[in-house]
Amino acid sequence: MVERYVMSIDQGTMSTRCILFDHQGRLASVAQREHRQHYARPGWVEHDPAEIWANLRRVVPQALRDTGAGPEQIASIGIANQRETTVVWDRRTGRPVGNAIIWQDTRTDALVQELRRSTGDDFFLDRCGLSPATYFSAPRIRWLFDHVEGLRERAERGEVLFGTMESWLIWNLTGGPSGGLHITDATNASRTMLMNIRTLTWDDELLSYFGVPRAMLPDIRPSAEGYGVAKAVLPGVRIGAALGDQQAALFGQTCFAPGEAKCTYGTGSFLLLNTGTRLVRSRHGLLTTVGYKVGDEPPVYALEGPIAVTGSLVQWFRDRLGLIHSAPEIETLARSVEDNGGCYIVPAFSGLFAPHWRSDARGVIVGLTSYITKGHLARAVLEATGWQTREVVDAMNADSPEPLKALKVDGGMTANNLLMQFLADVLDVPVVRPMVSETVSLGAAYAAGLAVGYWPDLEGLRRNWHRAGQWMPTMDPGRRQTEYENWQRAVRLSFGWLR
Repeated sequence: MVERYVMSIDQGTMSTRCILFDHQGRLASVAQREHRQHYARPGWVEHDPAEIWANLRRVVPQALRDTGAGPEQIASIGIANQRETTVVWDRRTGRPVGNAIIWQDTRTDALVQELRRSTGDDFFLDRCGLSPATYFSAPRIRWLFDHVEGLRERAERGEVLFGTMESWLIWNLTGGPSGGLHITDATNASRTMLMNIRTLTWDDELLSYFGVPRAMLPDIRPSAEGYGVAKAVLPGVRIGAALGDQQAALFGQTCFAPGEAKCTYGTGSFLLLNTGTRLVRSRHGLLTTVGYKVGDEPPVYALEGPIAVTGSLVQWFRDRLGLIHSAPEIETLARSVEDNGGCYIVPAFSGLFAPHWRSDARGVIVGLTSYITKGHLARAVLEATGWQTREVVDAMNADSPEPLKALKVDGGMTANNLLMQFLADVLDVPVVRPMVSETVSLGAAYAAGLAVGYWPDLEGLRRNWHRAGQWMPTMDPGRRQTEYENWQRAVRLSFGWLR
């Protein structure tokens, strides 16, 4: 019998990956290609959507070649993507009107501050579950209208289309200018500030507020549903799912029950807590978001705490300071000392995300003395990820009726055992890593396979999940509290640097 696979396309901040998974959820092949990061001005971060589409056309055939599989062996395609990243393109030619403005970009800061002053958070929280931040798509569309001549008028005439990365890729995969599907899923739409969080439809009041014409918006669909078939790259293969990358990781970690949580440690880190069909409005600086929606079933919601800088702090330590040659070296260097020596690093390179939401914050290193070595700095780099996670977990415990009992982790940083132990110590709960660490890709594959019957139900997916590692808390409670208080003092020192 010929083996069949589900294909996952993970369009991330740094690269585009194509992974094939078999029926047991095991990785059969992977192909990956990085794309350029464009920094036109301080605070601006962009990608070229055409480069990303070209990379997709390269990695898909490579993943097939590596397994010797043909397109007829692909049961379904699932797409996970960097969320909030804003792409606008010409409906007729298929050309982007400019580079994509990505989720890390802070050019809309002045606009966001004005929104918060003039309107307040409640107007937005009541409708979309989000308070204004540079993180989301709608302020970027408004910025483009204000800075690209004639774009607003073209959008009103339906000549240009908006989407996040999955919309751009699905449109191109299904024909582009020749009838491509212009769709998004509920998880990605919930990050735009334009979708009503209860009805999962575009909200007229929000569209009017931001001045976004409905004609440029994609149709909102479930996360797992047969969308259509590809015409390019893999002609005739069904596209069965799309999810924002962090919701895909929640799905891949099989966090299907209320109270189950995962944190993905990559460039930034993202902690999501399943709240079931119950919409929980955070009072402590978290986001209310759609976790996933399977077909006609009710949407499952989540509380999310995004952390802007975690893995990218290690990259900064490597590339900008030159204190290590490769990312894994940081663990060896950090282990060369017993503790942080009283040094703390708050990596607010472009402000702080949850639970503070301070765009005026900038990075600080505090507690420097002549005693501090690069080993202490390495330890402070890793501990910054642990303490930022602790802040988000504290906010979740305050918002949720059930305190966190364990944290499932995934992403590249989970290979660092020192960091994983530190996480367990500062959270005071078990930290658990699965066998398949590529949970973003796996979640997109699971949703796509579910949509076409490759996997029968959620329980079948749960049976595929296996634990690879677990860390239990060992830190003295008194030391945990003292260190956390020191961290919080350091965070306060990061506020107010940008005036």
